[in-house]
Amino acid sequence: MGFLTGKTALITGAGRAVLQDGRCGAIGYGIATAYAKEGANLVITGRNEKKLADAKEELERLYGIAVLTAAADVSAGADNEAVTAGVVRRAVDVFGRIDVLINVAQASASGVALADHTGEQFDLALYSGLYATFYYMKACYPYLKETKGAVINFASGAGLFGNYGQCAYAAAKEGIRGLSRVAATEWAKDGINVNVICPLAWTAQLEKFEQQYPQAFRENVKMPPAGHYGDAEKEIGRVCVQLASPDFRYMTGETITLEGGLGLRP
Repeated sequence: MGFLTGKTALITGAGRAVLQDGRCGAIGYGIATAYAKEGANLVITGRNEKKLADAKEELERLYGIAVLTAAADVSAGADNEAVTAGVVRRAVDVFGRIDVLINVAQASASGVALADHTGEQFDLALYSGLYATFYYMKACYPYLKETKGAVINFASGAGLFGNYGQCAYAAAKEGIRGLSRVAATEWAKDGINVNVICPLAWTAQLEKFEQQYPQAFRENVKMPPAGHYGDAEKEIGRVCVQLASPDFRYMTGETITLEGGLGLRP
């Protein structure tokens, strides 16, 4: 039994995806696997019901934990506050608590230059990433306050370095960084720890990005100094487990950057 046994983590964008070689190909699913190994019950969201069902089957079968799936899409024109509140309400109805919120979900039209970006493409990135993070944080706040829980949000080097062809994605991720810093300030008194991870992991989406937009891939994706990309479960997932540890949470409220999936820097 792991130290998260009996606790509940809500992870957005956690459907199962695999690389061409069969390894874990999604950050959200890698995190879900790391949490399942520590005994946490999971609430996983996404837009693809089959990927969610595949994740639920594998996680429950391999690790003996309970998984609640929730197909949810935060998008322009939807009642997004109601969508996210409904997911959180179901989570509490089933598990009675929320200890960790991890916002991974993000869609974008990466590879499209700023001058060619449409308003719809810009909305796609902001709603799926920034707005989703905002609404899930609001909906989870009362329950995280009860459990003295943790929020882990995902930003990106795209915003830090101004990556080619990623204007909407970068804007969404920088918004998430700013939102997280405010939450860390406002929620510290409630015992809620808020952190940000900026990862570089080799994922199924990155494989697809390389194939569809080779120029943007060459401009933006640089091999980390350690000589390999971050592993979604063993490196990024384990950092997320560490950030939920009471021993870690009461030591720091700083934002954490995961450089290339390969190290922590305060």
